[in-house]
Amino acid sequence: ISHDRAFLDAVATRIVELDRGKLTGYPGNFAAYVLQKAEQMAQEAVIFAKADKLLAQEEVWIRKGVEARRTRATARINRLGELRTNHAERRNALGRVKLDLDIGERGGKLVSELTDACLAFPATLGSGHPKTIVRDFTATIMRGDKIGILGPNGAGKTTLLKMILGELQPDSGKVRQGANLQVAYFDQMRDKLNLDATLEDFISPGSEWIEINGQRKHVKSYLSDFLFSPARAGSPVRSLSGGERNRLLLARLFARPANVLVLDEPTNDLDIDTLELLEEMLQDYAGTVFLVSHDRAFVDNVVTSIIAWEATPSQPGFWREYEGSVQDWLTQRARSAQLAPSAKNNGKSDLQPKQNLLNQLSQTEQAAAKDASVDAAPATTPRKKLSYKEQRELDTLPERIKALESEQKTLQGQLADGKLYVTDNAKALQLAQREAAIETELLQALERWEVLG
Repeated sequence: ISHDRAFLDAVATRIVELDRGKLTGYPGNFAAYVLQKAEQMAQEAVIFAKADKLLAQEEVWIRKGVEARRTRATARINRLGELRTNHAERRNALGRVKLDLDIGERGGKLVSELTDACLAFPATLGSGHPKTIVRDFTATIMRGDKIGILGPNGAGKTTLLKMILGELQPDSGKVRQGANLQVAYFDQMRDKLNLDATLEDFISPGSEWIEINGQRKHVKSYLSDFLFSPARAGSPVRSLSGGERNRLLLARLFARPANVLVLDEPTNDLDIDTLELLEEMLQDYAGTVFLVSHDRAFVDNVVTSIIAWEATPSQPGFWREYEGSVQDWLTQRARSAQLAPSAKNNGKSDLQPKQNLLNQLSQTEQAAAKDASVDAAPATTPRKKLSYKEQRELDTLPERIKALESEQKTLQGQLADGKLYVTDNAKALQLAQREAAIETELLQALERWEVLG
């Protein structure tokens, strides 16, 4: 049971969803489930729309009156009763959270500038030396940056954040803050959660109104944006589940004017729909975001750069900034690891300029079969002749692509009217999964055709 989409993609072979009181199984990982669910919801919307149209027509007919209650009229009346019953028993999907964030006053372009900042905790009992948390860290953070902070538990992520925002002063080096910073902390709100307070008092103590970006809004209406009904506005916070408490904390956080957001594990217990909406909101947010999270998909979809803990016994407290997402960080770190042994063997690990390392990396990528010290082959290298096996593969690819396209068209026709989802849902899901697999196979075949051709 998890809301971590990357984890589900890597592990799951089948997804079972509890939706509107029914359990439905979907073969494949989370990405396959998303495709199947979207197709199912689209077909469901068509079916419901047709049923609603028919119900409206029959309601008009019954109100005109029936001259004679003959058999055919009685059957029509009975069908109308069935339509009414089906409509009444229909359970609509849960609504989606409406997120809106008060950006507060506009700050300056600079948020924080760190130059060779160092910070260590004093020595503890039984330890002969201080614990280095940050060592010689240099970075410039500007307005609008979305920073992901990665590191194991106990590495000092929270301490680094406090130093960046001026709450802790470095032992050496410099930290300069920008002007007019309004910081909102998600982690601090967890500690201040009053379980005995009502939902509306927790959001807006002593007032029925709340102001978001200069517009007044009733607190019950604001709570409904976060899927809390007006009837629950007077309920105590302790009556909420873990996910509902996190939603309430987000509601309070977004009601406070802030141009810097510090989100420490904000995704705990949030459902996937709310996660995706939170991602969209943070992407469009004009302020600065510091994000600490173990949800890799969430971090990848939000951040513009990564500050990663890469300390070693010889370099304690070492942090490095990378442009891009988690995947970009992993790629760059892997490349650095590949270059390190080569530089060491050449005896130039400390003396070789950074540009030479970049040149060496470029050669490695362009000529993987050659040593990094050999110059890259010229762009006019003659094309390698295909082997007998490769030529046969190239000859069969057009027919394979044509067959896949034909099969995909047939499946789309079977799924188009939506009836199959009603009569044989298991078969419909199987066909939808095959259609998604064909798309992947087509892409691979086309890419292979381009390589061989």
